[in-house]
Amino acid sequence: MASRPPSSLLPLVLDDVSFAARNRTILDRVKLTLEHGVRTVVLGPNGAGKSVLLRVMHGLIAPTSGSVRWSADEMPGVARRQAMVFQRPVMFRRSAIGNLRFALAVTGVPRSEREDRARAALERVGLAAVAHQPARVLSGGEQQRLALARAWMLDPEVLFLDEPTANLDPGSARAIEEIVQAIHEAGTKIVMVTHHLGQAQRLADEILFLHGGRLCERTATAVFFHRPATAEAAAYLEGELPWHSTAAA
Repeated sequence: MASRPPSSLLPLVLDDVSFAARNRTILDRVKLTLEHGVRTVVLGPNGAGKSVLLRVMHGLIAPTSGSVRWSADEMPGVARRQAMVFQRPVMFRRSAIGNLRFALAVTGVPRSEREDRARAALERVGLAAVAHQPARVLSGGEQQRLALARAWMLDPEVLFLDEPTANLDPGSARAIEEIVQAIHEAGTKIVMVTHHLGQAQRLADEILFLHGGRLCERTATAVFFHRPATAEAAAYLEGELPWHSTAAA
């Protein structure tokens, strides 16, 4: 795996971060430091605040209280080396390769470099054959691979993933997992939300468990699944594991 860059964004520090909307507390005084290297997967029941936590960390929404601090200062006119891929990726009205060229143009990559970088990104995710097809007619799995290619080619130090395999068939989901693992091995910090426990076990080095907006548990993956430290986590696993066992069969 690639070494940590000299001007690293990480660690990312959340200090008593809360977020409320419509008189409802969605995140409740979350204290968290994210380091380089380990793959972090966020688990928790529906409504626990998982997706909101990712959006707060990525800077898409501001916390109601508390602070979110990156280690490197933001430089005017320079894109921060972080990216996010959503459950339903946004595709522009362009070809697959056109989506990548556009992303490179927006981030200031010289025109002379865009074609080669875009084609290399498509090769890495197995989409070279559909380079000139409209992105919006690709299958759900292909669109998600394209979204990952678009993020990966910009060399992010941190990649946030919000349920990237939701509603995909098992083969497409496995292809996404392989790409995520390759991005990790290339040196990018992965922070991912998923509802699939088998996927969490395959991809996570550590688990963040949210319940009711609170960070109830942070622990190594094997420890979380075999010896959860909180009653909330134990109840969550008890409710989810029968489904997981069936799905994995």
